[in-house]
Amino acid sequence: MNILATRGGAVRAVAVAVAVAAFIVLSPCSSGGSNAAGSPTPSKSGPASPGSSASPGPALTGAPVHLSLLESDGTVYGVGMPIVAFFNRKVTDASAFDKATTVTVNGAPAVGAWYWERSARAGQVLEAHYRLQQYWPAHAKIEVAFPVKGLSAGNGLVYDDSLTLSIATGAANIATVDGATKRMTVTSDGQPAMTLPVSLGKSKTPTYNGTKIVMEKDRVQRMMSTNPADPYDLQVPWSVRLTSSGEFVHSASWNGGNIGIRSTSNGCTNLTVADAERYFNFAHIGDVFSYVNTGGPTTPSWDGYGDWNLSWTTWQAGGVLPSAR
Repeated sequence: MNILATRGGAVRAVAVAVAVAAFIVLSPCSSGGSNAAGSPTPSKSGPASPGSSASPGPALTGAPVHLSLLESDGTVYGVGMPIVAFFNRKVTDASAFDKATTVTVNGAPAVGAWYWERSARAGQVLEAHYRLQQYWPAHAKIEVAFPVKGLSAGNGLVYDDSLTLSIATGAANIATVDGATKRMTVTSDGQPAMTLPVSLGKSKTPTYNGTKIVMEKDRVQRMMSTNPADPYDLQVPWSVRLTSSGEFVHSASWNGGNIGIRSTSNGCTNLTVADAERYFNFAHIGDVFSYVNTGGPTTPSWDGYGDWNLSWTTWQAGGVLPSAR
C-alpha cells in the first residue's frame, strides 16, 4: 500500500492491483488505488502477419524499442476509449510508425490520428493515443495492425516487435454532469438511461470541466486524509475512476444532505449509495462523461484519457512527435 500526498493536504492510499492505467499522480479526491472490477489487462495480441511490414528492405540495427498496448483482444469498450500504445524508449521519429499502422472500423479504414505524449506508466517513456475526430461508432469492430518490427523509431532506434489488436465498442453511453443543476444525465445509444442528483467539488477543490473517460471501476476504494481540519479514512464503494489525478464518480453516504443541492466534495462526483451502485453496474471502461458549469478548469489532455479536450487540429499535429500523415 503506497501513501501519497494529495492536493489540499490529503493523502491517497493506492491499492496494488490491476488497473486500466498505472499512473501515480496527485488526487483532488484524496483517493487512489486500482482494485479494478472489469478493468482490462495488457494486450495479448500476437505478431502481425508475415510480410505485413510497410518498408521491406535491409534490416536496420539499433537500440530496441518495445511496443506494448493498453487494450486487450476481444474486449468491449465504450465509444470514448482511445487506443493506447506504450514505448519503453524515447522514440524520436514517428514517421515509420504512423505510416505502417492501420486502423479499421467494421472493415473500413478509419480516419484518425496518433498523438504522442510522455508516459507516467512504470517502465515506459512515451505513449501514443489514437482517436477519430468524433467518438467511435457504437457496436463496432475495431482492428489495428502494428507491423513495425524492424522499422526505424529514430536515429539508432529500431522497433523490436509487431502487434495486432481486435476490440469492439458497446453502446454509446454518454453522461452529462451539470454543476448548475447538480444533475448527472445519462443516455445510451441516444436514449435516456438515468438522471441522478450529484454533489461536485467545492470552490476550493472544484471538479474539472470538459470530457472525461471511464478508466476503471473499483467496488471499494480506500480514501484517506491527514488534513487536521478534515481527517478521514473511508472505504468507499461503487467508485468509477475518471482521471489519473483522482476524480471518481462514487457513493457518498456521508454527504447525503448535499447531493442534488450543493457541491461540497474534494473534486469527485458524489452520488447516493443506491445511485452509485446503479451507475457502477451500468458503466463500461471507455464510456464518456461531459462536465459543464463546475467552476473548475478543463481536464488536461494528459490526465487519464482527457484526449477529447484537445481540438482536432491540435490532435492531428501529433503532440511531442510531429505527425507524418
